[in-house]
Amino acid sequence: MDKPFAEACERNRGPILEVLRGAFADCTSVLEIGSGTGQHAVYFAAALPHLVWQTSELPVNHAGIRAWLEDAQLPNLRLPLALDVAGDWPVENYDAAFTANTLHIMAWPLAECFFRGVRGVLAPGAVLAAYGPFNYGGAFTSESNAQFDRWLKSRDPASGIRDFDQVCALAAANGLVFVRDVPMPANNRTLLWRRLSESAA
Repeated sequence: MDKPFAEACERNRGPILEVLRGAFADCTSVLEIGSGTGQHAVYFAAALPHLVWQTSELPVNHAGIRAWLEDAQLPNLRLPLALDVAGDWPVENYDAAFTANTLHIMAWPLAECFFRGVRGVLAPGAVLAAYGPFNYGGAFTSESNAQFDRWLKSRDPASGIRDFDQVCALAAANGLVFVRDVPMPANNRTLLWRRLSESAA
């Protein structure tokens, strides 16, 4: 099959990689939640060979991810797991998790499922990195983000750009301590959290 292609992945992969190099420097395994086309997985796994990169997605997108992975033939890439954030999560533990451009396409109850699931799969001390647009104090950071939010809601009224404070509160309720908010190109951010131990959570 022809490999699916997302132009946004080509644009944002370099800046995201620079964040992940530091954030995942001491990690060995990462679960990518919502691997999309598979482009990010191939690029990051090639650049971060110390990481075993586990892809995951809804089954409808697996064929495209497999096409990218089969072309790349990287020893540290894993075929996609079937993952619906509202369903069953992997039983394995990972010391890192990554997601890009997912929280704003989920309804808020699914974002709650996302963070509950992340809590279950991350080992104590593990890192979560989430890339995408966020609001601050209930306000958009740019007119382009406001336009993007209107477009999202025209497709699904339950979706939309999430507020930084609300997301951080949800993360904290699930045993994640906020580490860093990294500004990114095109009015995006990468947010980093670390998983607390069960005794501290």
